[in-house]
Amino acid sequence: IKTNLRTHFINFETMKKQFFYLLLLLLAFSATAVAKAPQKAAAATVPADSLRVTIFGDSYSTFYGWLSPATNESWYFPAGHPGHVEGNDVTRVEETWWFQVIQQMGYKLEMNNSYSGSTVGYYGYQNQNYQPRSFNTRVANLGEPDLILSCCITNDSWTGETLGDYKYANWDENDMWYFRPAMARLCAALRLNYPNARVLFILNTDLKPEFCESMRIICKHYGFPLLELHDIDKQVGHPSIAGHRAIAEQVIDYLKK
Repeated sequence: IKTNLRTHFINFETMKKQFFYLLLLLLAFSATAVAKAPQKAAAATVPADSLRVTIFGDSYSTFYGWLSPATNESWYFPAGHPGHVEGNDVTRVEETWWFQVIQQMGYKLEMNNSYSGSTVGYYGYQNQNYQPRSFNTRVANLGEPDLILSCCITNDSWTGETLGDYKYANWDENDMWYFRPAMARLCAALRLNYPNARVLFILNTDLKPEFCESMRIICKHYGFPLLELHDIDKQVGHPSIAGHRAIAEQVIDYLKK
C-alpha cells in the first residue's frame, strides 16, 4: 500500500510540474502574440480580396512585356529597347496611368489586353482591315475581372472611320466597319460576358467632336459611365510621364466618388 501511495504521489508531482510548464508556455505565447499585434494590424490594411482589374485599351494602355496575349503590339517600351519611340519620355511601366491606378488603389491586375493601334470597329489606318486587333474581337478575352478600365476610341476617331447609324441589336459583320454600331455591339458584349464587372470607359482628349458625342449617347444607352479626360500632356501623340500621371489622377478621383 505504501508503495502504491508513493507512486501516486510521484505521479501527482509530475503532473503538477507538467501543468505549470504548460502554463508558462501559454503565457509566453500570449506575450508574443501581443507583441506581434501591431505588425498584424499593419498587414491587415492591405485587403486580401482586392479588386481584380482588367485594362482593355489601345496604345495608351500598353507597355512591353505586360500585355496579354503577349503577341499584342505595344507602343511603350523600356529605355534602350529598339522599339522605344524617341521624343516620348515614358520608359518604365510604373510611369503608365494604369499601373499607377492599380498601385495606388490597391487593386490586382487581372490582365492587360491592350493593343497598339486598335479600333472598336474593323476600319483601320490606310483602309486596312483591323479586325484581328479590334476591341470587338478581343472582348471575349478579358479574364475574370471585377473592374474593367477601357480607353478605346482614339484610333476610330483618327483613322477616318465612318460613324454609321445608332444600332443596338441584330448586328452583322458589315456593321463592324462603322463606329456607332461597332461601339454598341462592344457595350453589349461587355454586359453579356462580364455581368458582375464594373466597366468604366475613358474618353481621350483631342478627338473629333462627333465621335465624343456618339460615345456619350451609346454609353448612356447601356448605362456605362464615361470619364472624359482633360489637360493630358502628350509627346509624339501619346501621353508623356506627366500625361499618364494626369490620367491616373483623374481615374482615381472618379473611382473614389
